[in-house]
Amino acid sequence: MQDAMRSKPPAAAASAWRWRALRAACAGWCLALSAAAEPAIYLLGEIHDNPAGHALRLEQIADIVRSASQPVIAMEQFDREQQAALSAAQQECPDAACVIAKAGGKGWEWDFYKPVIDLALRQRIPLVAANVSPQDARLVMRDGLGAALSPPLRKSFDLDGGLPPEVDAIQREAVFQGHCRMAPKSALGGMVLAQVARDVWMAHVLREHPQSTVLLLAGNGHVRKDAGVYHWLSPTERQRTQVHAYVEASQAGDAALFDQVYVVAPVVREDPCAAFAAAIDNAAKP
Repeated sequence: MQDAMRSKPPAAAASAWRWRALRAACAGWCLALSAAAEPAIYLLGEIHDNPAGHALRLEQIADIVRSASQPVIAMEQFDREQQAALSAAQQECPDAACVIAKAGGKGWEWDFYKPVIDLALRQRIPLVAANVSPQDARLVMRDGLGAALSPPLRKSFDLDGGLPPEVDAIQREAVFQGHCRMAPKSALGGMVLAQVARDVWMAHVLREHPQSTVLLLAGNGHVRKDAGVYHWLSPTERQRTQVHAYVEASQAGDAALFDQVYVVAPVVREDPCAAFAAAIDNAAKP
């Protein structure tokens, strides 16, 4: 969750002309996989606190599930321990607020996700809890991947020998940059393992639905192709996967990380690095 601080933003929305232009630019390619005979995988990123990105992505989700057979929506916002409660809530609840009350956790601006959950309720699309819990992530930071991933799961993702060096290097830099270049380097190894545990679990969730078109909703850092969820998919799975990012400013390397990049209006927010620096200063005081 390196993508942005989970703060409540000012009201904003994606403009209609922007969405029409994007859809025209896609020229049907964006939704081609959902019409294919083989079920597709969509990795749909986000900046957690950007309402324009959420609105734009919701339009795309609606288009995908309209033509997909057996769609499934997997969400970073629900921890895996809540799957039973989430499935029960989908059977019992009349609206998204009820689902969130029964299965949602703290730390998310749930108003952004209510439209997706309501869509799933209306169309009877299963919701899947795709995240490792914060508690398990802390255990991973202390004890390693085995604290959250079983031996068979680690073996299936070729993790018995540890992280591939290139993934470790990429994630270390991403974590360091995501924490304003202020995180102690001694802590980076554990933080990287927590990020990888989440990515691997998300890839496992996708693999559990081979007959469905699966949409994963997660931060841009999780869906990036070089070291995120996509990296942990098999070559066959990658062939039917599209990776979409929703960003506030395009970067030179975006084309290598994502198949489609949508630039949305930025959110005016307080400088998260200033708050991070203050927290470090306070922690250092006797």
